[in-house]
Amino acid sequence: MPDGFYIGPLKIYYYGIAVMIGVLAAIWVSSSEAKRRGHNPDHIWDMLPPLLIFGIVGARLWHVLTPSRSMGAGLDYYLANPLQIFNIRMGGLGIPGAIIGGTLALYMYTRRKGLNFFEWADIIVPGLALAQSIGRWGNFFNQELYGPPTTLPWAIYIEPARRLPGYEEFSTFHPMFFYESLWNLFNFFLLLFLARRYEGKLSPGDIFWVYLIVYPLGRFFLEFIRLDPSLISGVNVNQITMAVVALFSLTMLVSSRRRARRGKEDIADSSN
Repeated sequence: MPDGFYIGPLKIYYYGIAVMIGVLAAIWVSSSEAKRRGHNPDHIWDMLPPLLIFGIVGARLWHVLTPSRSMGAGLDYYLANPLQIFNIRMGGLGIPGAIIGGTLALYMYTRRKGLNFFEWADIIVPGLALAQSIGRWGNFFNQELYGPPTTLPWAIYIEPARRLPGYEEFSTFHPMFFYESLWNLFNFFLLLFLARRYEGKLSPGDIFWVYLIVYPLGRFFLEFIRLDPSLISGVNVNQITMAVVALFSLTMLVSSRRRARRGKEDIADSSN
């Protein structure tokens, strides 16, 4: 399966196209959501460059600092070949790092502009979930992020050169990238539904926390079937990170709802 095409001497990778389509979809959704909430959608375009830069840098650093069997590289490899850190054209981007980098960029932007960070995080995360759903198809073209061998009807064929050591005799595998894509798509619709169904009842940041519960939850369970987990001292770094983020976000969401409930009770008491 080709992973891209040439325009003259320049090779265009399908992975990059999938990511860019995801970015454009996220911009459209976020701009629409900002306008619906009565905010200036131009902020989405203004914050896009730092979000992309910090997101890409964070994603690459996450990949570099966590070993990956499918990419054939770990921290030792990049220490010995430092220039390869900048070679992102062949993939090697960690979603947790992208989220961390993007969140940092958003915080810096909203603080500089005097905006509410959590309000804009609520605006952005539905589009982010959609971008993740679309971007995951880049893994399909790169023939990576697949699960155990299977003969199920939706199994994907992996070329011999792309098969991980120990699985050379198998040809079809679970499309883990597809499972994650579907989960992210579910998250996208869930976030939009909650934002509209409970508009006026949610506190700033509630949608953000839901995103940080739902996405890590799905990723946590998918890591059980991943053939190339990021292991450090035998510990799956991605899985542990997802568990910690989901639990922390659940705690923050519960705390937010309790504060909102107490606020309504205080208002009711003062009016009596």
